[in-house]
Amino acid sequence: MSRIIRASVSFLPIRSVTMIPAGLFSEIARADQRPALILADGRTLSYADLNARTLRFAERLGQGQKRLVAISADISEHVIVAYLGALRAGHAVAMLPPCDDRLWQEFLSAFQPDFTYRQANGRWRLVEETSPQQSAAPLHADLALLLMTSGSSGRAKAVRLSQANLDANARAIADYLELSPADRTALVLPLHYSYGLSVLHSHLVAGGSIFIPGVSVVSEDFARLLGESGCTNLSGVPYSYELMERTRFRGHELKALRLMTVAGGRLAPELIRLYRDHMRANGGRFFVMYGQTEAAARIAFVPPEDLADHEERIGIAIPGGSLSLVDEEGHPLDRPGVAGELVYAGPNVMMGYGADRADLQRGAEVAALKTGDIAMRDADGFFRIVGRRSRFAKVAGLRIGFDIMEQVLAEKGIAAAVVGDDHGLQAYVTDAASAARALDILLEASHLPASLICVRARSELPRLASDKIDYAGLTKEMVATRETSRAAAVSVLDAYTGVFYPHIVSRNDSFVSLGGDSLRFLQLTMELDRLGIELPDGWERTAIAELDINRQNARTDFAEIRALPTDLVLRAIAILLVVVHHEMLWPIPGGSGVMLLLVGFSLARFQSGHFLAGNFRHALRPAINVLIPYFLIVAAYGLAWRTIPWASVTLTGNFGYAEPERHEMIPYLYWFIEAYAQTLLVFSLVFAVPDVRRLARARPFAFSLALLGLAVTARFFLPLVFDIGRRQIFTIYWGLHLGLFGWCAALAGKPAQRIILTAVAAAVLGYLAFWETLWIGTTVKYLTIFAALMALLYLPRIPLPVRLGRLVTLIAVSAFPTYLLHRFVPELLMPEAAGLLPAPIFHLLAISGGLAVGVMANRTAADLRNLLGGMAMARGTGRRAIAAETA
Repeated sequence: MSRIIRASVSFLPIRSVTMIPAGLFSEIARADQRPALILADGRTLSYADLNARTLRFAERLGQGQKRLVAISADISEHVIVAYLGALRAGHAVAMLPPCDDRLWQEFLSAFQPDFTYRQANGRWRLVEETSPQQSAAPLHADLALLLMTSGSSGRAKAVRLSQANLDANARAIADYLELSPADRTALVLPLHYSYGLSVLHSHLVAGGSIFIPGVSVVSEDFARLLGESGCTNLSGVPYSYELMERTRFRGHELKALRLMTVAGGRLAPELIRLYRDHMRANGGRFFVMYGQTEAAARIAFVPPEDLADHEERIGIAIPGGSLSLVDEEGHPLDRPGVAGELVYAGPNVMMGYGADRADLQRGAEVAALKTGDIAMRDADGFFRIVGRRSRFAKVAGLRIGFDIMEQVLAEKGIAAAVVGDDHGLQAYVTDAASAARALDILLEASHLPASLICVRARSELPRLASDKIDYAGLTKEMVATRETSRAAAVSVLDAYTGVFYPHIVSRNDSFVSLGGDSLRFLQLTMELDRLGIELPDGWERTAIAELDINRQNARTDFAEIRALPTDLVLRAIAILLVVVHHEMLWPIPGGSGVMLLLVGFSLARFQSGHFLAGNFRHALRPAINVLIPYFLIVAAYGLAWRTIPWASVTLTGNFGYAEPERHEMIPYLYWFIEAYAQTLLVFSLVFAVPDVRRLARARPFAFSLALLGLAVTARFFLPLVFDIGRRQIFTIYWGLHLGLFGWCAALAGKPAQRIILTAVAAAVLGYLAFWETLWIGTTVKYLTIFAALMALLYLPRIPLPVRLGRLVTLIAVSAFPTYLLHRFVPELLMPEAAGLLPAPIFHLLAISGGLAVGVMANRTAADLRNLLGGMAMARGTGRRAIAAETA
């Protein structure tokens, strides 16, 4: 039974226990006052502090039989102390990612750790999972560390490393980097990652110090903290350097920084040159390194003086190690320029792999590490990677072994040949009836999304003269098939499936029956446009099957003019007006009014049937797509302000009782989201009464006019009752009538109805534009809204040149993220430029930047949606492909 070991134990006197003083801990054991850990809050742990705390943690674990400690590897002083303390006590440690619940569960099941150390309810807790008497299988005396691999079969798989492995690699790195007690590194890499641990190890071995910045490399504070802390060293992966380039890291003056390293993948040659030259110009050095977890992190490095014009090199073996090449039969390859598998030998090579607790009893089993990478050695003795062995690939960050995938299928009675590359897996089966089951098995075994796996049936597998499967031929076939698939348009059903993920879509559904909303309408319009489909009027109520059947109506010409739906064009115009008005403060404030008009128009067009049927779950479901991004922004402001803006959380900030300046609500410009949510609430309350719904179904337009009358009445009289000054323009009663004008426009199907609505709009909006107006902007606003309403009533489509139409569609599709994010550009990204650039140029950059941010955010959201929707899409596509090929 698990028991929590109370933290109070850490305050007991330190008893004499069997410790490991050598290697990684020789400098710690000196227990002097040199700084060891420097924390973001300014606290410093000396080597004496670190020595005492690690000894106390070691005592909490006890002595005697070696036991396994699983640690949630956050970058924090708690984790570093626990990790070092467990090693000092002679136990074995597993460093696991803190946010991967699936991996944790697999690890707990397979390896049965004796202790776990992770956060619970905001506190770090050491839990004894088994007593010494009940401990699972004993551990090998040399075992020190377990680091998890990607797990190509889906099972938890660990690299077993010894204390000698860790010591040797740490000292080798400290040697070639020439580390000393004067060095201080910034720890930004995860501690469940061998590279991150190697940074910690090498600096402790050298007696240096480790700064924990507490922010990522993309933070605007990162470079400042690096400079203030006096960091001399910084290590990152290629993605770290890509992110630092976006934040103009090289533009900061960091006088103490003398060393930068990169490993964990291939860094683009141009970035290697940039950072090599940057460090050289500042008297520092830039190291390119290569390694694998199986070698306790580092295998090779390139001396900075040898980087010039050879950015593709991984270099030479680290001190104490050796590199060689072998052919497919394992024979050595000694000649320069000949490609072979890279093999590394050295004291840091792992003991072996482990799949469960029983494997942890085994000793060292690996003398030389076959890396799986294909490399060449040049005439100067430097190695470079030229490819990978054909029987595995790294797909979506996971190392997938094709042979293992075949074995998994074979265990289920399915004979198959599996090939693939970094873009995905392709399995070929000879039994067509088993193809669908093979897809399910591969999904479970690989943990890949279905969009990256394809299964095809063949009458037989191609063979070489040796009777071995012709994997090279199958790989060529896979690439050719993929290119053909890319050239072919996906089906209408696939487009719907992607846009409506995670909802299940069938061919009998329509846009309206699926609960479509204005955002999905725009997304789907763009997707169907890519298919070349000219959408008929009323297509949103047409079954998917009928749209697919009518694909012969797809445009095959290259007409220069294309008619776009009027509401789509108006949405693009509205967001342009909003962005320009917020930046320039010109008298063109009609954009938000047009957006309110379109809210009502879209609700009537897509959700009216659900409201009138009392199906509020479908009617309100589109609000999720609006409110989730909004609340993320609220959360961001809350974190920045360190308080909760309750008015924005409750969506009531537009009622004038809260102030952004007091951090009670987020900035005023987000009033539109509050008004949108309140509009949905009003419609829900109105249609919650069954008798009201029956009346609305009997006479929809007349009922809508009555609602409009009530909204107009509220517009004129409620401000007299609730006078909140100029803030009243943000309230729901000030703008609800605009939404209801849009609602009525969508329901005005007859000429007489359109004329009646035109007369009402002319009276109401004309009065507001000319009689109640306070300034020219008010007149422009209501005239703009009236023009938009007339377009909705009498101009269902607007002809535009094709290229302009595509630009308008892109802006319209990106309207919502543009609205949310456009002010971040001038206020967060360009504040210093305001005083440096001429006003017209600054305004132009702010406006175009706001639109660009919206487009990029929408594209990112679409990519994420497509990734998440890949499972459903690929399943459907895969099954249809199987059916087609086996018919």
